[in-house]
Amino acid sequence: MKVIGAGLGRTGTKSLQAALEQLGFGPCYHMTEVIEHPEHVPTWLAAAAKQPVDWATFLNGYQATVDFPGCSYYQEMMAAFPDAKVLLSVRDPDRWYASCLETIYAISHKLPMRWVGRFMPRMGAVMGMANHIVWQQMFEGRFLDRDFAIARFHQHTEEVKRVVPQDKLLIFDVKQGWEPLCKFLGVPVPEGVPFPHMNDTAEFKQRIVRLQVVQTAALAVLGAAAVWLGCRLLGRGR
Repeated sequence: MKVIGAGLGRTGTKSLQAALEQLGFGPCYHMTEVIEHPEHVPTWLAAAAKQPVDWATFLNGYQATVDFPGCSYYQEMMAAFPDAKVLLSVRDPDRWYASCLETIYAISHKLPMRWVGRFMPRMGAVMGMANHIVWQQMFEGRFLDRDFAIARFHQHTEEVKRVVPQDKLLIFDVKQGWEPLCKFLGVPVPEGVPFPHMNDTAEFKQRIVRLQVVQTAALAVLGAAAVWLGCRLLGRGR
């Protein structure tokens, strides 16, 4: 592990993941990795319960982390990977809150997303883990309290600045582009390659709509199948 991402989700972390991988610090662990590997959920829940985690084994093969859930455990990772640098991605707090509310919070709380666990247990486990670590632990179940959530954002930022030695820390806004990131990591700036811009709010909201359409259709099919089966069973019982 060479780079530990301490920045909260929706601070350009998907773009940062792509940038780090382009610079040779890949694969980079992002929340999307948990979606692809639901078997990772128990380890993250163990970390949330303050149980020992063998981070070197768990993250074997990864060179960097960004986003949730990793940012919640940057201190534990610093202890496990003492030579790693820490990258704190930041963003205007008001824009960050609005983005979270419309994207990762929405996808966790809007119907029919709440029913995922019943019919897609692996995805339900991922969403349950995210709810526990992000919305219940990080934001104490109060994310809809805008002032509290933004205060928690500032608190996290100040904590990272206090905990991480200055020579190992970069406070970075993706709007700054390649220069400060490459200087911090000691690698050349990619020539003629724009800094990645991925997973913005509009794109994420479109993804939510597509997911809701698919899941609503799936629930409708399951409902129709249940009605059909019920009618067949009733017919046999007569």
